[in-house]
Amino acid sequence: MNSADAGEAVKNYLRDNPPPNARRVFAFGLGKAACAMTSALAASVDLSGGLVITKHASKRGLRLKRITILEGNHPVSGLESLKAGEAALNFASQLTEDDLLICLISGGGSALMTAPQIPLADLQALTSSLLACGARIDEINVLRRRLDRLKGGGLARAANGARILSLILSDVVGDSIEAIASGPTAPDPSTKSDALSILEKYKLTDSLSAAALSSLSETLKPGDPVFKRVKNVVIASNSIALRAAEAQAQAEGFESKILRADLQGEASLVGREMALELRKSLKTMSRPFCLMAGGETTVTLRGKGKGGRNQELALGAVDALDGLRDVLLVSLATDGEDGPTDAAGAAVTGESAQRARRFGMSAADYLSRNDAYPFFDALEDLLKTGPSGTNVNDLVFCFAF
Repeated sequence: MNSADAGEAVKNYLRDNPPPNARRVFAFGLGKAACAMTSALAASVDLSGGLVITKHASKRGLRLKRITILEGNHPVSGLESLKAGEAALNFASQLTEDDLLICLISGGGSALMTAPQIPLADLQALTSSLLACGARIDEINVLRRRLDRLKGGGLARAANGARILSLILSDVVGDSIEAIASGPTAPDPSTKSDALSILEKYKLTDSLSAAALSSLSETLKPGDPVFKRVKNVVIASNSIALRAAEAQAQAEGFESKILRADLQGEASLVGREMALELRKSLKTMSRPFCLMAGGETTVTLRGKGKGGRNQELALGAVDALDGLRDVLLVSLATDGEDGPTDAAGAAVTGESAQRARRFGMSAADYLSRNDAYPFFDALEDLLKTGPSGTNVNDLVFCFAF
């Protein structure tokens, strides 16, 4: 889908908005889409140098002159992320007020690069606990911004007053720039009190040491002089992708309807709700039609199964679609990676429950241990696209043919 193509989004923006002149122009790519975005920039702008921090640099095959390319860890920062953070600080420290830094920011950057103010092991434990208890990504990033020198405007602060243009692919509901990759060039409107409230909400206050809690310092706020020469622009998002999908569905002869672009909450429950909405729409809409939604759900881990939030969402829809004819629900991650698996998501039809029963499987049983991957693997209904090179959150499509 071209609307979510990271490189095309950069090209389109630069075509209509040429960057300002500068003595030297540098690139800083961060996130899962950093390779495609940096390649597009290099094709349009003569770069003096740059740094790219991403997840799949080797698979993207990016080779650019004067550009250093590093791979970080995801979804939990590790030693490679720590090295990337040190490289980013060193890179930014060499800029001057006469330089232009074009940042190419996309989802995943929060984990891929870190310069923590607490021991890495403590940061890893906190992040893992937040992911396991179903915390939203915006909540996780409120804490990350307070525990890292590069987040919450930290990269902008380290850039010695260089002019900064950040082109951003949004992978968060609402497109809040401070939440995307934890806002390395963005002011942070949240407070230390917000961070403490999140820890209390998920009963994780005791998981941080007294030293770590004292490190939850305030971040750079809107209006800070650091941002006088910074411009942040969202160039692609889930909403844009949904509108493009709606237009394509209509061109293919489907009556189409966007239900929402702010899906959040427990993935399995959202899957059931989407399936029930499809079932209800069978009475009011003419076939063929397509309902669509986007956002980012969460999974509260109750078992030790294998899967991701899109597979879990699809699994939650299986029983609700049972017995319906000529229907299909598809849930997928636009980055091609759903959780720690090689699948982007999964597909469900009205026959999925019946087919599962032939294998002695029930959706409820597999849901109870968060084990969506083996369920859909047995049915051969996993979607495996490989890393897409972009990241604008998740998409859910409900078809009736």
